[in-house]
Amino acid sequence: MACSRERKAAIKKLKNLFFSQKSDVKNFRAKFDSVFSEPLLANNVQRSERLFGGIFCDVFSPEIYITRRIIIYIHGGCFVGGSREAYRSFAASLASCASARAVVPEFRLAPTHPYPASLEDVQNVFRAVYSEELIATSLDTAVSCNSDGSKPQIILMADGSGASIALGLVLSLRDKYRSAISKIVLFSPWLDLGADSKKFTAKKVCDELYSAEAMFRAAEMYTFQNNRNLSSVSPLRAEKEQLAFFPPVYIQMGEEEFTLEDAEQFERKLLEAGAKCTLDVWPKMPAMFQLADEYFEEAHLAVEKIGRLFTEQKAEKNSARDF
Repeated sequence: MACSRERKAAIKKLKNLFFSQKSDVKNFRAKFDSVFSEPLLANNVQRSERLFGGIFCDVFSPEIYITRRIIIYIHGGCFVGGSREAYRSFAASLASCASARAVVPEFRLAPTHPYPASLEDVQNVFRAVYSEELIATSLDTAVSCNSDGSKPQIILMADGSGASIALGLVLSLRDKYRSAISKIVLFSPWLDLGADSKKFTAKKVCDELYSAEAMFRAAEMYTFQNNRNLSSVSPLRAEKEQLAFFPPVYIQMGEEEFTLEDAEQFERKLLEAGAKCTLDVWPKMPAMFQLADEYFEEAHLAVEKIGRLFTEQKAEKNSARDF
């Protein structure tokens, strides 16, 4: 746990992730990129730029990675901010710990490009990555004469408002695409933007970083009120049948987030639908504490724990083959 001075510095930094009621879009985006951009990438991860589905993306490649495993990271920013540049350091760290390449798309942002522009961009990226990985996996299987793991292993990761977009993507996919997603990892997700949500109807709901009123404003800039009850915008409102055969979900949050109740409800809905979901709540941590690793030791531990989701999964498979 960080000392009081470090915690204050961490909170000051993390507040730049959230679009406040007084924010100006242009200034918010500039400050976001300025605060979170890092020139150096972790562990000698290499970055390149690619077009997937007509969308510019950063691609991060660790020194060692599993060939069939690839992350698509959908960044947060309250629908109106965030960028590939701001998330380069975090995406590189996730790629390294998960032994996977990572793709971070530069999707269109509200209010200039409201819903469903960002969702459509992410859908195009996903289909392009899927097609490329399917071809590569098929060639690899043909050469190795090994049918094990013949499908791409796509991992969806997202934070904040990006979780709404990522889950909207999953809910829009046909079975053949959805089955290629091996896991969904969410950080401090936004799951319910409906105007009648208790967050927005209560007198005052907030935490150290942002308020329900600020989230409401961001949602208004993202789409019309009538759209905000759609499961593609508010995944918490998905019907049980929509969640059937859902990929396994892991959610990492801080204990002090006012959106924690939404995540708890989402976990229950997934489990009731027969899907797998783990909600991992970190005591005394704020939203997106993982992006303040210079102040919170827990940030490093949390990212390491993400890596173990995949190393332990591989160990389990190897153990199963031994018997």
